[in-house]
Amino acid sequence: MASGVTATSGKSRSWWAWAIATFFGAGLLRPGPGTYGSLAATLVWFVVARHVPVHLLPWVTLGMAAAATAIGIPAATRVAQESGRKDPQIVVIDEVAGQWLTLTFCLPAMPLALLGLVCFRIFDILKPPPVRQMERLPAGTGIVVDDLAAGVYALLLQVVLQHLLLVQQLLHHGVRH
Repeated sequence: MASGVTATSGKSRSWWAWAIATFFGAGLLRPGPGTYGSLAATLVWFVVARHVPVHLLPWVTLGMAAAATAIGIPAATRVAQESGRKDPQIVVIDEVAGQWLTLTFCLPAMPLALLGLVCFRIFDILKPPPVRQMERLPAGTGIVVDDLAAGVYALLLQVVLQHLLLVQQLLHHGVRH
């Protein structure tokens, strides 16, 4: 029972689903709407991270990823149905959820957040097993869950690289007791 906006094709579009699925228009940008969705998610996360105590940031970030997933699956399903495409490129709420999952243990520093962005995009593009297989799940579930799986891989890589960077910094600047 969603109100719709009539598209130029004459089809009615559910404004809420299109707003959420495109992450408020990020998915309409070209080229590479998935990268724009991930970048927008990273910027939103960074703004939030600057206002949340660091010890609560992982919980807030997981909550953001969970919310994007919970609202993103029905939105992605609706947009896929209304566009007549199984996995429309304009749907980037899946990248948002996966990106936020990747940033769960990221420290609130832009270079580290950008590292998380790169890690996520690598796994989202390469789709190692079982990421690609998760695309076969029905409708919005398949659209979103494969990006969450890519987010798990990216989270692990981001945490390891972040740790190595911090250790390298400590060694470079000397550890003082």
